[in-house]
Amino acid sequence: MTTVLVDATALPADRGGVGRYVDELVARLPGLGLDTHVASTARDVDLFARLLAPERVHAAPARVAPTPLRLAWEQVGLPALVARLRPDVVHSPHYTLPLALTAPGGPATVVTLHDGTFFSIPSVHLPAKRRFFTAWTRASVRLADRLVVPSAATLHDVVDHVGGDERKFAVVPHGVDHARFRPPAPEQVAAVRARLGLPDGTPYVAFLGTLEPRKNVPALVAAWVRVCEGRTDPPALVLAGGRGWDTGVAPALAAVPAHLRVVRPGFVEDDLLPALLGGAEVVAYPALGEGFGLPVLEAMACGAAVLTTRRLSLPEIGGDAVAYAATPRAADLARALGALLDDGDERSRLRTAGVERAAGYTWEASAAGHARVFEEAARG
Repeated sequence: MTTVLVDATALPADRGGVGRYVDELVARLPGLGLDTHVASTARDVDLFARLLAPERVHAAPARVAPTPLRLAWEQVGLPALVARLRPDVVHSPHYTLPLALTAPGGPATVVTLHDGTFFSIPSVHLPAKRRFFTAWTRASVRLADRLVVPSAATLHDVVDHVGGDERKFAVVPHGVDHARFRPPAPEQVAAVRARLGLPDGTPYVAFLGTLEPRKNVPALVAAWVRVCEGRTDPPALVLAGGRGWDTGVAPALAAVPAHLRVVRPGFVEDDLLPALLGGAEVVAYPALGEGFGLPVLEAMACGAAVLTTRRLSLPEIGGDAVAYAATPRAADLARALGALLDDGDERSRLRTAGVERAAGYTWEASAAGHARVFEEAARG
């Protein structure tokens, strides 16, 4: 039996895309015949113990929670744990890996690279993050035994900018928890409207994600204003997710006319997400580029009519089950959003098509793809 150690110490408390990816993967690997262990922060020990067993969860010291100390532990403490456990494979699911493990005689190393936008659209990232992740992507491409990417777009983005042998890469898409992300019942939508402070029946356009420059939220706000200014029953705009660091959001919101309503609920609890997404007239995700686009896939699974862009992986995931703006600019977003709000039949088609397409993406399939990579890496 192949033994895999997954380093989950980089995960934040609020589970976004990467956190959801690791949690779903760890939950399913044992069922695929892998002896699965996890290196965890002290905060997440109980969570992973429920997914595996307490003896397979190995806590890093509590003091490693700040990023610099976590990276130091990854380079020193994780190799010590590996020496004790002697796994066949170490999976580093967030760009970095312990350099000591790349010496001859160590376990096989597998690194997940979630996107290549630090190279292809560097202006949307904070300078420190850009320098850090470009350096580590280059190192991982050079040193890791195998590399997992969530889309063909990310594979090409990384290889075009970094190089590397494409045979080392495996494209393994993310999945959806279809037991949770599904079209909501009317009472669930009513509950999320109450959470948002929207009267029953009030239409809304939803965005879900961290407010970072890559998500292109100022352009969405401007497009929504342009579409809604003359409407007698304009939909509210719901901007859900972490506040992020996009300095363009505040000026865009300051320009919103007083008769239009913007709701900013912040981080939305997981149990409310299906209703938030499925209850929207349109879920708008006008990103400038994504390595995968999990919010788009989850919105599709919830029966949402999704509007996005054709940048990087997004058309790979959405196919013909979502609507696209011609470009991510506000004027083109406004044209696409207005057309979709005015066409109930098209929204209905997209809702049905989205559910059908999302059904092809499962965490079971994603875990099976990872298991194949781990087995191949262990065999050398």
